[in-house]
Amino acid sequence: MWLKPEEILLKNAFKLWVTEKDNEYFVLQRRRGYGEGGGGLTGLLVGTLDTVLDSTSKVAPYRILHHTPDSQVYWSIACGVTKEEIVQHWDWLQQNIMRTLSVFDSSEDVTSFVQGKIRGLIAEEGKTCLVQEDDPEKFREAHLRFEKWFELPPGEKLVTYYSCSYWKGKVPCQGWLYLSTNFLCFYSYLLGAEVKLVISWDELWRLEKTSNVILTESIHVLAHGEDHYFSMLMHLNETFVIMEQLADYSIKRLFDKESFQREPALSDPLQITKRGLEANAKSEQFRTFFRLPKEENLLEVHESFLWVPFSHFNTLGKICLSENYLCFASQDGSQCHVIIPMREVVNVEKPDSSSRALTVCVRGKRALRFSEVRDYQRLANTIRSRCGINASPQHSASSESLINHFEDNPEDVTLMVGQKDSSKAVSTEALMTVFHPQDVENLDPKMLKEKMKEQSWNIHFSEYGRGTSMFFTRKTRDLIVRGVPEALRGELWMLFSGAVNDMATHPGYYTELVEQSLGTSTLATDEIERDLHRSLPEHPAFQSDTGISALRRVLTAYAYRNPKIGYCQAMNILTSVLLLYAKEEEAFWLLVAVCERMLPDYFNRRIIGALVDQAVFEDLIRENLPQLVEHMTDLSFFSSVSLSWFLTLFISVLPIESAVNVVDCFFYDGIKAILQLGLAVLDYNMEALISCHDDAEAVTILNKFFDSVTNKDSPLPPTVQQASVGNNDKASHISVDISELIREAYEKYGNIRSEEVESSRKRNKLYVIQTLEDTTKQNVVSKLRVTSTGVMLPSLFIYFQRQHFLSCYWTMNSPALLHHDPSLAYLEQYQLGFQQFSMLFSLLEPWAFCSIKSTLSLWVFRLIDENQDGLINFKEFCCALDTLYTGSFTNKLKFLFKLHLPPGNKSGPKLYFALVDSLSPLSLLSFHLSIKLSGRGKVDLQAYLKQWQNEILKKEESIKDLPRINQTQFIQFSKTLYNIFHGDPEEELLYRAVAHVTSLLLRMEEVGRRLQDSDTSSSHNSQDLSETEWSFSFEQVLASLLNEPAIVSFFERPVDIQTKLGLAKVAQLKSKTNK
Repeated sequence: MWLKPEEILLKNAFKLWVTEKDNEYFVLQRRRGYGEGGGGLTGLLVGTLDTVLDSTSKVAPYRILHHTPDSQVYWSIACGVTKEEIVQHWDWLQQNIMRTLSVFDSSEDVTSFVQGKIRGLIAEEGKTCLVQEDDPEKFREAHLRFEKWFELPPGEKLVTYYSCSYWKGKVPCQGWLYLSTNFLCFYSYLLGAEVKLVISWDELWRLEKTSNVILTESIHVLAHGEDHYFSMLMHLNETFVIMEQLADYSIKRLFDKESFQREPALSDPLQITKRGLEANAKSEQFRTFFRLPKEENLLEVHESFLWVPFSHFNTLGKICLSENYLCFASQDGSQCHVIIPMREVVNVEKPDSSSRALTVCVRGKRALRFSEVRDYQRLANTIRSRCGINASPQHSASSESLINHFEDNPEDVTLMVGQKDSSKAVSTEALMTVFHPQDVENLDPKMLKEKMKEQSWNIHFSEYGRGTSMFFTRKTRDLIVRGVPEALRGELWMLFSGAVNDMATHPGYYTELVEQSLGTSTLATDEIERDLHRSLPEHPAFQSDTGISALRRVLTAYAYRNPKIGYCQAMNILTSVLLLYAKEEEAFWLLVAVCERMLPDYFNRRIIGALVDQAVFEDLIRENLPQLVEHMTDLSFFSSVSLSWFLTLFISVLPIESAVNVVDCFFYDGIKAILQLGLAVLDYNMEALISCHDDAEAVTILNKFFDSVTNKDSPLPPTVQQASVGNNDKASHISVDISELIREAYEKYGNIRSEEVESSRKRNKLYVIQTLEDTTKQNVVSKLRVTSTGVMLPSLFIYFQRQHFLSCYWTMNSPALLHHDPSLAYLEQYQLGFQQFSMLFSLLEPWAFCSIKSTLSLWVFRLIDENQDGLINFKEFCCALDTLYTGSFTNKLKFLFKLHLPPGNKSGPKLYFALVDSLSPLSLLSFHLSIKLSGRGKVDLQAYLKQWQNEILKKEESIKDLPRINQTQFIQFSKTLYNIFHGDPEEELLYRAVAHVTSLLLRMEEVGRRLQDSDTSSSHNSQDLSETEWSFSFEQVLASLLNEPAIVSFFERPVDIQTKLGLAKVAQLKSKTNK
C-alpha cells in the first residue's frame, strides 16, 4: 500500500528493522519478529509496539523507504502485509521510477519528484473509494491492520476504529477496537500475549453502557453467554452510538427483514460509513421527537433564539431543518417546540442584520422570529429554495407587522388542520358526530364542564396558535392531562401524531387505496371480516352498517398499503376508537402513524415491538417499584398481563369513555404515556398485589381495578358508554376517576424521559429478538427425528444459521435473503442455496469427498432438496448428515447409490442446477426469483397441511424400490468410493476391495448375459449384445460390498462429531474468505 511520504528518523531504527533490498534511492525493510528467524525478545517488544502505536509504518511487517545518497533523511512511501505485496511495489519502482530519476541534477528534485508521484498514486487509488473518510491516510492504515489481523473476506467494510482496553477477566488488554459492517473485532499484542476477538453483530444479546467500582464507564457486550467489557475510550458515547447502529442494522437485515426494507439509508452493506451511521442516528432521533414521516432526514442544525409571543421573551434552542420541515426545540427547560411544514411558509425575511435574525411567515397570518442565527443568510436562502420563494423587497416591512398583528389579533389565527379538499373521502364525518351529536342547549353539569374545557383550549389556541405550526409547551400537556373536549379530539390527535402532515402531502391517496382494495380477497381481508363485529360491539356506531363499513374500508386499505403487516388483531379495536372521533380518511392516517411510527413493529407476525416495550416496562418496574420487585421476583407475570395494555392502549381493559383519555396522552407523549400509566396502575394496587398468593389472584385484582375506573366528566350518554368488561358490581370496589389516575401518573413518573425510553427500547430489542430466535430454535430442534446428531443439533443449527447469514453479509441480492418468507414454518426460515450449501457440507461431511462447488456436491444438493425448490432447509440438511454420520452400513451405501441416480446425477430438466456454475450471480438471482415466484401464489393452507400429513405418514423406502444403476452411473459410483477412501491409512486395501467388487459384479453380469443368450435365438443375439448396456441393482452392489470386511469396517467406523463441529467452527468464515 502506498503511503503519504513522511519523514522518519533512522538513528535507532536499525534495531527494529532488517534491510532486505536496497539501491541508490530506495530501501526495502522487514520488521524484526516477522518472517524468518522469529526475532526472540526483540520480536516480542516490536510486536507490542506495533499493537499499541497508531502508525502503519510501525505496524506493517514490510516497508519501502526513499532516500538520496547525499542526505540522511529517509521518507516512508509504501508498506505491505506480505512479502509478495511489498515486492510488487518494489518492482514497480524499479521499472517506472529508477530510469527517470537519473535525469535529475539535485537530490531535492529527486525527492520532490518521488513524493509527487507517490501522492499521485494515492490520489488515483482514492478515486476508486466509494466514500472518503475524515482522514483517508489514517483510515487506510487502519484498514490494512484490520485485514492483516482478522483475515475477513475482502468485501467486509471497516466502518471505524478506536483505541481502548478490553477486560479479559480482571486484567485489561490495551489494543484496538474495529467496527465493521458485520463484525465487532478487537486486537491486542502485549509482550507475546495476543488477544484476538471477532463477534458478528447478529450474535449480540446485550449492548449497553455500564459503570462500576473498577470501570468508571465502559461498554458491555453479551454474546454466546460471555460478557465482554471495553473501557478507556476517548469518545465512549460516539463509539456506543456507532455500535448500537451497526447492531440494529444487522438485526433488521438478518432477522427482522420486514422493517429493514423501510431503511433506505442502510440498503447496501458496502456503502455504510461512520458518518452515514451518525447521520442516520440523528435523523431517527429527529423524526421521533417531532413525529415526522420516515422519509425526512435531518439536514441542518442551527442554534438560535425564538421569540415566543405568548411569553414575550426569547427562548434558546435549535433550528432543525429537513427536506420538508422547519422545526425548533427549546433547550432552556421550557419544553417548547414548534413544527413548521415548508408548504405553510409564505415568506422568509431578514429584518435585522445586526442581530442576525430572520422571520418566517406562515399561512394563517403568523410569523416566527429567529435571532442570533450564526449563518442566518444561508439558512434563509435554503428555506426560500425549499419553499420555492424568491426574495422580494416589498415584503421587508411586513414581517414585524405580521408578528404584532398576531399578538394583537389572536382571533385571526385560522385552523390549519384539514385544509386539503377531503370531498373524495368515503365518509366525511366522525362517527361520534353522527351517533351522538352535541346538544348546544343542554346545560347539565357535565356539558357545562365540557364547554369550559373547550373554552380553555380556545384560549390556548389564541395564545399559542392553532394547527400545524402551533407551539407545544408545558401548558399544552397540562390541558391534555385534564382531558380533551369531545369536539376537538380528532383534530388534536391528527396534530399531535403528525398524521395531519401525512394526509396533507398525500391528497386522494386514501380514496385510491379504497378503490384498489375493494373486492380483493386475501388472508388479511378474511381476518378483517371475522373481527368486524367484535370491535366495540356495544357502541351504537358499530351496531350499524355505517360504522362497520367505515371500519372495513380503513382496515382493508391499510392491509393493501402495507402487506408486510396486513392485519393484526387489536388493530380493529384501535381503529374503531379512531373512527369515533376522526373522519374516515383521518382515521386511516392516524392508523398509519400508530403502526409505522409511534408503535414500530407492534403489528407484525411476532409483535416484536410490544415485547420490547414490555421489557422496557419491566426495567421501569425494577427502578420505580422496588417493593413490588421484592415480593414478585419474576416480573414476566406483568409482561403477560400488560400485553393487551400496550397493543390496544388500554382500550381493551378500560371503558371507552375512560380509554379515550389515555389515547389523548398517547398521541401527545407516545409510548411514554402508556408506560407511566402502567406504573401508576401497579402503584395504586401495590398493597393488594403484594398480599396475593398466586398469579390468578393478581389478575383478578387488576381486572376489578379496571372495572372500577370511570370518567366522571364524560358527556356521553349511558347508551354510548361502554359497559364494564368484567365484574359489573362496581360497589364492591371504590371507583377511580381516569383523570385523577392520569394526573397521578404524570406527577409520580413524569420524569421518565422519552430519550431514555428510546435508548431502553434499542437495548432490549437485541435481547428480545435473540430470545425469540433461541426459543423457536429449541422447538425446532426438539421436533427433528434424528438419532446421531441429536445432541449436536443446537450447534449444528448455529452453523447452518451462520452460513445463511454469511450469504447475506456482503450482498443485498442473496437468494436466501430475498426469498425470506415469514409465513413459512421456522424450519424453512433459514435456507441455503447451492454455493452456501457446498461450503458448509464440505466442512461437515465425514469423509472429505465433496469439495466446494464440485459436481458431487451438486448431486448431494439435488438429492436432499426434497421439494426441488433450489434451497436446502435445516431439516433436509440434518437428515443427510444423520445418515452419513451414524446411519447403518446399508443406509450409508443407499445414500451413495441414490447420489448417482436422478435427481442427483441428472442433467436437463432442472435448469437451475445445469447453469449453477455458468450463470453470473445477477442472472442466477433473476432465474431463482422466477422459480420461486412462479411456484408460489396465494398460500393454500389445505395443501400445506396435506404435505405435512404425507410427510408424517411417509414409509421408509425399501431397497427393492431403488432403480438399477447403469454403466456410466456405476463407473462414477466407483470413482466416488475411491474419493472417499483417498487419504485413509487403509487406502491401498480399500482400493483393492473396490477393484475386487467391480470385477465380481462384471463377472456376475457376464454370467447373466450368457444365461440370457441361451434362451434367445442366435439371430437376435448379436444385435442384443451390441445394443444392451449392463446395469446392477442395489441388492447386487450391497451383497458384493458386504463381502469386503475392509469396506464394511470403514463405513461402520464411528465419526467424532464433536471434533468435526469444532473444526468447522474455525474454518467456516475462512472458507468464505478463501472463496
